[in-house]
Amino acid sequence: MEKTKKLVGLLLSLIFFYVMLYITFEEINIFWYLYSFTLLVGIAIASIYGKFNDEVPTWQYIVYGIGYGTILYGIVRLGYIIITKVNGGTEKTITRFLETYGPDNIWHFLLLIFIIVLGEELFWRGYVQQYLKHWVSPKVAVFMTSILFALSVAISGFWLGVVAAFVAGLVWGFLYEWKRSLPLIIVSHEVFILLLFMILPLH
Repeated sequence: MEKTKKLVGLLLSLIFFYVMLYITFEEINIFWYLYSFTLLVGIAIASIYGKFNDEVPTWQYIVYGIGYGTILYGIVRLGYIIITKVNGGTEKTITRFLETYGPDNIWHFLLLIFIIVLGEELFWRGYVQQYLKHWVSPKVAVFMTSILFALSVAISGFWLGVVAAFVAGLVWGFLYEWKRSLPLIIVSHEVFILLLFMILPLH
């Protein structure tokens, strides 16, 4: 009975999340506000029902977070270079997506750093991934969560973003199961985002 309640709660949370993301990607003019609201609800759900671990010292999760965030950025950067060399039209697609949905002012960056990144990790890794472990093994939970995470990007129609989200989900998911530290994952995600959009943007 308890597992059934948890499953229903998880499914309702995912339905809410995907419906809100569909609306969010349709409403480009208020995209950042709707996305932030969705993640705030995700934070609330995760805070009530999720499970957050922090089993490594502060210095270690900072070092690992910076390292893995940089490595993940390197993987995405390398993928970008390869795919744009193979298919020149892909660069225009990526540029168009980033111009439409990417951060372009200080408020967007603040929302991204303090709400969106935090919300994504609390909801996907801290809540969804941990709940799935009630029914499947940790490895399968990581793969399933990565697929669900990628599907949240698929709503936008940006298939390259779907691939990037799936790879990132695998890295952060397995890293969380290995190090058992959500702050480490959040730092890694923050570093990745800062490199991707501020320090060394793709375009």
